[in-house]
Amino acid sequence: MDKPRNLQLRLLSYGVIAYMMLAFAWWSILLFTKNRDAYEAKRDKMRLMMIAREEIPPTDEAFYSTPAFQELKNQYASQEYMILGEASVFVLSLAIGVWLINRGYHREMLAALQQRNFLLSITHELKSPIASIRLVLETFQRRELPRDKAEHLTKNALLETERLNKLVNDLLLSAKLESAYQLHKVPVNIAQVVEDILEQMEAKYPNASFTFNKQTAVEDTLGDVAGLDSVILNLLENAVKYSGAAPDIEARISQHGNTIRLEIADQGIGIDESEKAKIFEKFYRIGSEDTRKTKGTGLGLYIVSQIVKAHKGKIAVLDNDPQGTVFRIEIPVAREEKKHPKNKGQ
Repeated sequence: MDKPRNLQLRLLSYGVIAYMMLAFAWWSILLFTKNRDAYEAKRDKMRLMMIAREEIPPTDEAFYSTPAFQELKNQYASQEYMILGEASVFVLSLAIGVWLINRGYHREMLAALQQRNFLLSITHELKSPIASIRLVLETFQRRELPRDKAEHLTKNALLETERLNKLVNDLLLSAKLESAYQLHKVPVNIAQVVEDILEQMEAKYPNASFTFNKQTAVEDTLGDVAGLDSVILNLLENAVKYSGAAPDIEARISQHGNTIRLEIADQGIGIDESEKAKIFEKFYRIGSEDTRKTKGTGLGLYIVSQIVKAHKGKIAVLDNDPQGTVFRIEIPVAREEKKHPKNKGQ
């Protein structure tokens, strides 16, 4: 739906709501006035009848002190309170309804915008490595190259292929997380997984500095190896992406009781407090100009958060000192259940 049409519908809905509010206010005032007129008419009639029957002297004090008048006054006063109460409830309900509709509208618009940005970014992310690989193949097809140039182009093509493969895997994993994702748990040492991935990252990003700090011994836990690989790889790739030309990244792992804690710390641009609660949403990308220039689809941190939750863990975003970001993951240790042999006599 285009913006002018969307704006027209919003203005129309606000106009209808405003009309309803004014109409109800008018009918409430009219009903209140009719109730007051009926009260005054019955009061005057009651007074004239009581004076005519000589039940009271013709004075205001005498009439206002009678039980019959007090009963009539209380009856119409309760009706006035009922009208005011119902009007307040209606106005409050309508206001809450308008707020909920407006909030839902903004959420839908935000989701539509995020999906649109996702489609644009995923199109670029897919076309870029495909174009690079095609260019390399066309170069090899057209002419013979010296060995060093051929190796350089081959290395670039392999990196683009790896990037394309990771992107496709992220898309498939993101789709599975919404419906059919199941953990394939096997004993895994997360510290060893981190160490292996760091070796890959060092080869992929020679300009980056990676440090691995194993602060305590870490026992094996039951986990999904492919999922944990994706978590660690996405966090490290994310740290490199937002850390400038010479990334300085530290991975820290430790065990506290039955909880394994993994931290990925960088010295990059950091994340504003207002963004920290949103970065794990699907398709969401931080809206600053610095981050918009980086490659990405808004799926990485969503995948990370969902896989961590599937392992019954939790993830937090902290500020690094003096600058940058720390992603902290805490996963409870899951152990294999020991099977007790049955006694022969049982």
